[in-house]
Amino acid sequence: MKVSRPPAGLRETLQCACTPRPAVFNRQRAFEIRPRRFTTAPIPQASGGRFAAAPVRFPQQRENRNFQQDDDIGGADAVGPKDLFYARLVPASRSYFTAQPIFTDDLLSLQHLVAKYANLPTVKPGEQPRVSWRGLAEYRDQVGESVKASKYQKIVKLLARLNQIHPSLVPADVQEAINEYRRDIDVFKNVRRPAPVDGMGRTLGAGRRKSATARAWLVEGNGEVLVNGKTLVEAFGRVHDRESVIWALKATNRIDKYNVWGLSQGGGTTGQAEALTLAIGKALMAHEPALKPALRRAGVLTRDPKRVERKKPGKEKARKMPAWVKR
Repeated sequence: MKVSRPPAGLRETLQCACTPRPAVFNRQRAFEIRPRRFTTAPIPQASGGRFAAAPVRFPQQRENRNFQQDDDIGGADAVGPKDLFYARLVPASRSYFTAQPIFTDDLLSLQHLVAKYANLPTVKPGEQPRVSWRGLAEYRDQVGESVKASKYQKIVKLLARLNQIHPSLVPADVQEAINEYRRDIDVFKNVRRPAPVDGMGRTLGAGRRKSATARAWLVEGNGEVLVNGKTLVEAFGRVHDRESVIWALKATNRIDKYNVWGLSQGGGTTGQAEALTLAIGKALMAHEPALKPALRRAGVLTRDPKRVERKKPGKEKARKMPAWVKR
């Protein structure tokens, strides 16, 4: 029987698959790695019969792991075991782990006060003491955190609830919390003082409208009106502007009881006339404070904040657009 011999490439493949040695070592001589020999030298000793570094002494018992051998590096003998205290910094509040710890502490403290004194009698809405609370920007500067407006409103609502407690029964800690968030200046106590009447019986009022400013002196008389040294007819050509100047006196039936000396500058005639209206109204209220409701209804005590709207590019005026052309 004739047996065919596999090719050389197939023989090498089968030989590599059957033997643990690589095929390269089958053709070449295996390399021999000789082990190296190491020698140890005696440990050098320092003068005095001691080693350069003290040997490490490991504790034998579990309870001795917190003790350290108090050895002097310079070579002094051991004095005795010394207890080691391993300490770490512990936050004063659990709010330390929140995004805004100071705000969280403030909110929790106010919620605690509201829950603690929830059963105390309260006053009717509108009868509680008027308090001006700190603004959001001021609170942010105080705590140094970027608190949102919606979050700060929660603090304001809790403070408003504490402020509703009857004034005669307010606890000390509640009053302290209210004073902490109260503004330094009480805006409700800043009452505008009325314009005084000088020794000659005159009162001064000031007014503004658009870019015009005006001042008016009012004194008891027979109804003469002078504006910048001119009569009312000479100063204002339009009848509407003349009526605007004396509207405060006309609405209160005081045209023939006071004399007016006015100074106006800036702006146009309409702006100067309406600025004088506001100035004369304030001067008249200084003479007769009881006329304040009537002057308020006449609209001569409130400044008109409207101004001329600026022209925009691409438009003929402030809002007027050029005519559209198809072609």
